[in-house]
Amino acid sequence: MSLSLSDPASGVTLTPVRRQYLKIKHAYPDALVLFRLGDFYETFDDDARLAARELEITLTSRNMGKGLKIPMAGVPAHSLEPYLARLIKKGHKVAICEQLTDPATSRGLVERDVVRVVTPGTVLESALLDQNSNNYLAAVVEDGPAVGLAYVDISTGEFAATQLPSERLLPELERIAPAEILVPAADSLPSWVGEENRAAAMGAGVMGAAAMGTGVKGAAVMGAASVESKTGGDKRRPGSNDFPFTPYPLTQLNPATFDLDLARAGLLAQYEIRSLESFGCENLPLAVRAAGAIVDYLGQTYKTVKPRLAALSVYSSGAYMVLDPQTRRNLELFQAGRWENRKLSLLSALDLTRTPMGGRLLRRWMGQPLLQLEELERRLDAVEHFFKDAFRRGDARTALTNVADLERVLSRVQSGTVAPRELIALKTGITASARLAATLEGEGADQVAWLFRQLSPVPEVAALIEESIAPDPAGSLGEGNIIREGFSPELDELKIASRDARGFIAGLEARERERTGIRNLRVGYNQVFGYYIEISKANLGQVPDDYTRRQTLANGERYIVPELKEYESLVLNARERIQEMERSLFRQVCSQIGNYAESIGRLAAGIAALDVFSALAEVAAVHGYVRPRLNLDNAISIKDGRHPVVEQTLGPGAYVPNDVQLSNEDARIVVLTGPNMAGKSTYIRQAAIIVLMAQIGSFVPAAEATIGLVDRIFTRVGLQDDLTTGQSTFMVEMVETAAILNQATPRSLVILDEIGRGTSTYDGLSIARSVIEHLHNDPRLGCKTLFATHYHELTELAHTLPGVRNFSVAVVEEEGRVVFLHRIVAGGADRSYGVHVAQLAGLPRAVVNRAWEVLEELERPGSNRKSPAKRSSKSESAARQMPLFQPDQPLTDAVMNLDIPNLTPLEAINKLYELQEKARNPEDRLS
Repeated sequence: MSLSLSDPASGVTLTPVRRQYLKIKHAYPDALVLFRLGDFYETFDDDARLAARELEITLTSRNMGKGLKIPMAGVPAHSLEPYLARLIKKGHKVAICEQLTDPATSRGLVERDVVRVVTPGTVLESALLDQNSNNYLAAVVEDGPAVGLAYVDISTGEFAATQLPSERLLPELERIAPAEILVPAADSLPSWVGEENRAAAMGAGVMGAAAMGTGVKGAAVMGAASVESKTGGDKRRPGSNDFPFTPYPLTQLNPATFDLDLARAGLLAQYEIRSLESFGCENLPLAVRAAGAIVDYLGQTYKTVKPRLAALSVYSSGAYMVLDPQTRRNLELFQAGRWENRKLSLLSALDLTRTPMGGRLLRRWMGQPLLQLEELERRLDAVEHFFKDAFRRGDARTALTNVADLERVLSRVQSGTVAPRELIALKTGITASARLAATLEGEGADQVAWLFRQLSPVPEVAALIEESIAPDPAGSLGEGNIIREGFSPELDELKIASRDARGFIAGLEARERERTGIRNLRVGYNQVFGYYIEISKANLGQVPDDYTRRQTLANGERYIVPELKEYESLVLNARERIQEMERSLFRQVCSQIGNYAESIGRLAAGIAALDVFSALAEVAAVHGYVRPRLNLDNAISIKDGRHPVVEQTLGPGAYVPNDVQLSNEDARIVVLTGPNMAGKSTYIRQAAIIVLMAQIGSFVPAAEATIGLVDRIFTRVGLQDDLTTGQSTFMVEMVETAAILNQATPRSLVILDEIGRGTSTYDGLSIARSVIEHLHNDPRLGCKTLFATHYHELTELAHTLPGVRNFSVAVVEEEGRVVFLHRIVAGGADRSYGVHVAQLAGLPRAVVNRAWEVLEELERPGSNRKSPAKRSSKSESAARQMPLFQPDQPLTDAVMNLDIPNLTPLEAINKLYELQEKARNPEDRLS
């Protein structure tokens, strides 16, 4: 049940609290409102039913007017975070309504208002965040063939924007994986979502376009719950405008939010500057519009203290290697296998970072490989600095264990949500920076001087925390245990007075027992009567004359004495003053720390980078990686390369290394043949992974590696379908192959595995061959390509295309069993050993035996099976056509005896028709 603010027809007189709640709920209709009442956050009406269901809490009710009982469900205020996390993870938007005045001192109704709106992209709470991943809020605005993209992680302050061609948007969104995307409200999904994703997104939510707050720009937010439509089980979110579902978590905003003038004004106000030229986006209007929309949205969701934003970083997508979703998936950068196992990903193999900041930075680097040789060499210099000195590396990694997540602690300091213990962690991290900086000194210091400068300590902040915060701050803020003794003489005096008063009261019980002789006399406290002396009925005759009765009980009486009330006043007043003063001092300390935000942020970034460099050096030292030689040539030369994840899984010495030689000048396409399970896919992927590792600044698993920087890595690996959009496995394969052929350049590295296997043998072979020829011959392509296939006929291309080389996986067959050597050798294979692999996979013996029989029959000389390479592309549609070149065939002689040069066109047609008729009627053939 829910009522409007004015409902005279109902005849119900609402309580002031009910009216207050309805006014706030009216401003946030699509949010679940958590309404602060004392020590609880309460929900009412439909919000209460939803909260009870989603949080598994008790649904109760409360009288909110004469004869009006309202559904209610609440959670304790001190344990809000886990409940909030559950609501956000289930896709709900939450408006947190706080008490703005103290109930103890307020006259009349306590003032309340929403101080913050929590959405997936605007969370700060630790329980809602993955410490090793960023939580991005993005904004996208499009104009013709170009789009503006901005994104922010308010938990770290990172803020970036770019303007790019529309076709590059989806890979960027895939890279940053935003928790929420802001878009201008419209009647249809943005064009960049793509038709192929509309049906695929059934079940995902679109955050609605309802106004958030009191109508300022109508900022949109996600609906409060998924509900079933009246027409069936189609689940939609309130405010979704009946959009088709999308895999992107979209939040619609009033289009005015993306207005260029308003966006520019918002950014200028945010940074208190007069021009955007210092950010490099003055001439990038779409980037400005997207970034401005984010600033406006944060102003709507954070009503009191705005989160910290670092300086806006404007970047060009052309400075980085674009990795499409297929390549990320096929190279298993962040998740591996059909179960998307993170522990078997490349990130897991390389991530030995000691801090959350370092973990997030390594993840960003892996998703955004560099194209700039100078910056890559700088990163490799830093890795080498730690790689060459095990003691230096050990010191750095030991010091890093004492460093907390400075980026997120700083953000919580500035947003007013930091815990006292986090300030101690901030101090410890700042103090550790001196030890970390020392690891950058000594031999090779010149190569890492740039990093040394980033590690400038902030002694003022460390000293402030040391002076102001207790070494082991216990309890909640306001209980008197947070501010260090000696920091505030006034607070210290209050604590002493409070301790003395509590000590007097604690000792009063013993003194009065001795004075009165009443053994069971007890001193107690409750919130109604304060402190009291309680005496049982049996001892009432011994009560002294100076006792004043305050309360009668069934089994006794409660009394007070003048001294007790005097000290009670001291205790209670001191408690209130201590609470008020400690909170005020803590806010002052946080405010002073916030003045050093830029310096702390720079230090945190430096520590994160050092963490990544030392971690990559540790991986290289443990697993025997080498520094790659990078250049701008069009060649890749890898000696004894290994797949880093497979090698770690197999254990030391078990992996068989292999060489890779590719060059645009000669061997630019390798056709790799061999049986299943022999290592073809591993080999071609390891080449791509080694190149990618080199272009994030990592050492690589090889004996030697010379890498000419590539602009893109393309992969087409594995069988996948997309049933929601009606795409078969073969259609998906062809779509991905087409994307590669349309986007690759001579500087690209292309990995193709079993092109054409999703259709018939002959169609598949034809497509595979034409793809290789196109990659080889098209002057726009000519890119370095590793092409794994079971079509042995493709090895013939090496005789006609000068840039093609044949390689195969070595196999030994012993007594009907195959032994995979996992060595890549020159030359093509002539068999696939498919039945052997089927046997290894555990097919029933009868199936395997029958397969051997069929295979032997098909391979027997004179069998009707034709080699796909020799079969006409139209042979399947003319399966009944007679063979032309059999011995003693009369038609052969007739054709050979034709005087073709002297035949007129009409005579030729008639003769051809005559031969065709005789072919259809064998009894009439020429003798």
